[in-house]
Amino acid sequence: MREVTVEIDIEPVRYLEAGAGWPVLLIHAFPLSADMWRPQLELVPDGWRFIAPDLAGFRGPDTPLRAAASVPPLRTLDDYARRLGRLLDVLELDRAVIGGISMGGYVTFAMFRLQPERFSGMVLADTRAEPDTPDGRAGRAKMRDLVRERGVAAVADRMLPTLLGASTKRERPELADRVRRLIEANPPEAIDCALAAMMDRPDSTADLARISCPVFVIAGEEDELIPVADSERLQAATSRSILTVLPGAGHLSSLERPAEFTTALADFLGANL
Repeated sequence: MREVTVEIDIEPVRYLEAGAGWPVLLIHAFPLSADMWRPQLELVPDGWRFIAPDLAGFRGPDTPLRAAASVPPLRTLDDYARRLGRLLDVLELDRAVIGGISMGGYVTFAMFRLQPERFSGMVLADTRAEPDTPDGRAGRAKMRDLVRERGVAAVADRMLPTLLGASTKRERPELADRVRRLIEANPPEAIDCALAAMMDRPDSTADLARISCPVFVIAGEEDELIPVADSERLQAATSRSILTVLPGAGHLSSLERPAEFTTALADFLGANL
């Protein structure tokens, strides 16, 4: 596994990568960082190159402060998507399998709207195409107030009970501390920017029928934030897709059931691309 920082539009962008071969861009969930993909980067299947970037403003728990000194005033998912497109340009990658988990899925949809020709495949994990409901928008607005008033630790307190599934809490309680560390490494400005982008995101449902590349939809059976039914709708609305549901996993399925997630992803890549 390699940790690399490149400069894009005068801002540092950190990414983790492992393997060699056809690229797979993995976009992290909110409010974590690229480090949540370390279990997958440790088990890259032969013939594939996994690349996991930090979204703009986010940072790993061991990233030097100078590498995230300024947070660009991003306010839309398209801004995040354009930055990742620029990263692919810098890496001289015209096409890749592109996907993400949760917010990473929202950014994936934005990248597809902007540059559909870059997709040789798509991964949608614990995410949905629909925009926030009015209650969802109100909840994000309250969380923006929370991070401004009490900081990132308060966001971790609020989100941790719903990020992990019941089985994980029972069988792997230590994972909560790891997730908290990933959350609390991020500056409050990055959390606020991401919340603003997610609460204003467009409905991606109409885009699903235009996706012609192979699509891997994966969901945690115990996901409280995005139920399996949402993933079933994604799979039904995309023409070349398969759905895998991971027993015992919640919203952060790639962290909660890392071996099962990675095996399922490898099987999809090997069979469809």
